[in-house]
Amino acid sequence: MRYDFLGLMRIGISFLYTKIFFRKAKIIRLPFDVRNKRNIVFGNGFSSGFNCRLETYSEKNVPCMFIGENVQINDYVHITAIDKVEIGNNVLIASKVYISDCSHGSYAGDEYDSNPDTVPSNRPLFTKPVIIENNVWLGEFVSVLPGVTIGKGTIVGANSVVSKDLPPYVIAVGSPAKPIKKFNFDTQKWVKTY
Repeated sequence: MRYDFLGLMRIGISFLYTKIFFRKAKIIRLPFDVRNKRNIVFGNGFSSGFNCRLETYSEKNVPCMFIGENVQINDYVHITAIDKVEIGNNVLIASKVYISDCSHGSYAGDEYDSNPDTVPSNRPLFTKPVIIENNVWLGEFVSVLPGVTIGKGTIVGANSVVSKDLPPYVIAVGSPAKPIKKFNFDTQKWVKTY
């Protein structure tokens, strides 16, 4: 990769920042916004793009965001955790991805539903864990909503909204994201599921 002088300066500063504040990481590109770092567990080899935001809100001050080994997140990724967001090993997250285990209010159609006449920011926070297993690849502009598990080796296409669990070894696209292909280990090929 080639950088001009200013680009080399930015990378140099980011590298120094990484080695001082995130010793196990590969590179943290600045600016990088981390809120409540004490509640985040970083695996070795983590790298980030520019303008990423990781935030936790744990009332017990215990870890609630777990980032595995060799996870790469690209520019403008936003991850929020109150209960639990777990990202496995070797996960690749493209730019402008949003992952959250919480929302302002509940909308499940049960007794905990939020009243739409309530100011949205005043609705009680609703949380459900998010688990992203090993070797997952999330494409650009993907949103991962509370209560979702994305299975090992799954690929989620650009602009998809993951609102329900996805099994391992599929390619899923759309809003809501649905599997369109599954990896066949006998033939070593991706095959259509529709």
